[in-house]
Amino acid sequence: MTDGQLVRQALAGATPAYETLVRRWAARVVGVCHARVGRAAAAEDLAQETLLRGLKALPTLAEPEKFGPWLCGIATRTCLDWLKKAERSEVSLSKTGASDDGEVRFPASGPDAAAAVERADDVDRLMSEVEKLPEPLREVLMLYYYEDCTYQDLAQRLGVSSATINARLTQARMKLREKLIPQDEKDLHRRVKT
Repeated sequence: MTDGQLVRQALAGATPAYETLVRRWAARVVGVCHARVGRAAAAEDLAQETLLRGLKALPTLAEPEKFGPWLCGIATRTCLDWLKKAERSEVSLSKTGASDDGEVRFPASGPDAAAAVERADDVDRLMSEVEKLPEPLREVLMLYYYEDCTYQDLAQRLGVSSATINARLTQARMKLREKLIPQDEKDLHRRVKT
């Protein structure tokens, strides 16, 4: 079923139709939000706000077939509103090992637990560095990996050329490598190449 058909059903009062649209577009909305604000936790909240705003504004959608781009536009505006709030202040009280509900959980012991903790640390470190990237690089990187889009899809969506998408992804990856690969490994790779 197309987005347009689902929008028309939702407007007619069929709640499951909007739920289907949410499942279809939620990952992309989270990707847009994460790219805009640079924080995973905030992106999740902003994506929820976007989906709620989308539901409330659904009667204003002139072209139901363009639901996805319309919703991504709402996501962008929601993020910009959040970023502009002067009174916004966030204090993170979470600890390493804290779950989404704030409860601190400790992994089981053993080699599997140690590997899981190491992987979690690596992911946290990666996401921290991704969040520090300039917005154009972060946006392309997050959308590319969140949504598994082609360069052409991203170019069309962002209004740039495929070559620009390639350049931004290459630059983002290089910056991440610089930050994440330890200096001794870089030196080893240089010695092996020469």
